[in-house]
Amino acid sequence: MKLLWTTMIVLILLLQVRLWVGEGSFAQVWALEKSIAEQREENSELATRNERLYAEVRNLRNEQSAVEERARMNLGLIREDETFFLVVEN
Repeated sequence: MKLLWTTMIVLILLLQVRLWVGEGSFAQVWALEKSIAEQREENSELATRNERLYAEVRNLRNEQSAVEERARMNLGLIREDETFFLVVEN
């Protein structure tokens, strides 16, 4: 009977060690969940950035005035509080 109890206690201790340490343990699962949450947040930020870039590209492809406005802004010819208007003479 002592041998059975000793074997069971050793087995329980080994299972506890396996549960808390090593591959597939709680610590590893928690680390993976944290990593997944960080990756989802980063993906969300990148998706938002990509949407803004796609909108800007569509605007630049569809409107010639947007290209000129962008060029003037990059050259520093438009101030922050200035509104850009393109006047086309016929």
